[in-house]
Amino acid sequence: MSRPALLQFRVATADDVPALVTLVTSAYRGDASRAGWTTEADLLDGERINADLLRADIGRARSRVVIATTAETPIVACAHVAEVDGRGYFGMFAVDPRRQAGGIGRAVVAECERIAGDEWGLPAMRMTVIDLREELIAWYVRLGYRRTGELLPFPYGDTRFGIPKRDDLRFEVLHKALHVPG
Repeated sequence: MSRPALLQFRVATADDVPALVTLVTSAYRGDASRAGWTTEADLLDGERINADLLRADIGRARSRVVIATTAETPIVACAHVAEVDGRGYFGMFAVDPRRQAGGIGRAVVAECERIAGDEWGLPAMRMTVIDLREELIAWYVRLGYRRTGELLPFPYGDTRFGIPKRDDLRFEVLHKALHVPG
């Protein structure tokens, strides 16, 4: 798959944290998020990413916050990829709501899969998605992820992950085998 024209990737630094918090929040929370299709505004208020947790992810071994840039936009998308229990973990994924549905998201997912499989030699990628997000889960399924049926509780009471507007939120684990060179 080719990436959208002029899309480049780089690794985030601590200096990027404020811009990343703004991007991730704009993709998932509040009225700005409604410009795209990834909004969680009807499910959650509050933060989507905590700056302190983001700094910790940037500084951890076998953890990378990937930033997608274009000539016009210093940060158009981002995601976090890390090794967790011998597999890749994909999260904190956001594309500027005004730029969604143009192939940027697919390119970011592919880059994170490349890092986990090709660079780190990990056999699989996992992620968690709010199970009510059927449209988003279907998008990941089209990218080769499978629904595992494994459900995890939503961290109610931990406002670092948002303020729930419903009492039936939970995460579903998605899984994809990766190509490992060798």
